[in-house]
Amino acid sequence: MGIAMTMHEFLEDSHVRYDVAKHNRTGSSAMTARVSHIPGREMAKGVVLKWDDSYLLAVVPASRQVDLGKVGAIVGDKVVLASEEETAALFPDCEEGAVPVFGAPYRIACMIDDELDTDQDVYFEGGDHRTLVHVTGKGFEQLMYGMPRAQISR
Repeated sequence: MGIAMTMHEFLEDSHVRYDVAKHNRTGSSAMTARVSHIPGREMAKGVVLKWDDSYLLAVVPASRQVDLGKVGAIVGDKVVLASEEETAALFPDCEEGAVPVFGAPYRIACMIDDELDTDQDVYFEGGDHRTLVHVTGKGFEQLMYGMPRAQISR
C-alpha cells in the first residue's frame, strides 16, 4: 500500500522533505521502532480518543502511553479510547490499526505530547503496517504547526 493518499498529499503540500522505508509487517509502532532500530522516543504514534461526540488525535512517542486523565483534564471532560471501528472510519485510506499522526488533513483535532523529541529525527507509520516515514524534527514541527503541545503521556 505505501503512504496513504491523504498523508502523501499533506506531506507534498507542506513542502517538507521526507524519506520512506519499507519494513516487515508489525502490529504496533513500538514494534516498528524496534525492527527499524529507531529509539521509541523518535517514533511518533497516533492514538484516537473520543469525548462527547468528538474525536482527538493524541500523538505520543511509541515508547509511551496516552494518559487519559491528563488529556481529560486539558479538554475539561472525560476521554476514552475510540473503538477500532470508529478509528477505521476516520482514516478510510489507512489500513485498520495504522493510525496516522496528522489530524489536520483528516479534519480531526490533534494534540502532541511534550515527550516527543523533535530535536531529533521523527519517524511514523505511513498508513499501513509496512511503511515508515522519516522527517527531521524541524520538518515535523512544520507539519504540526499550530497543534497544541502538552504532557499527555506516561
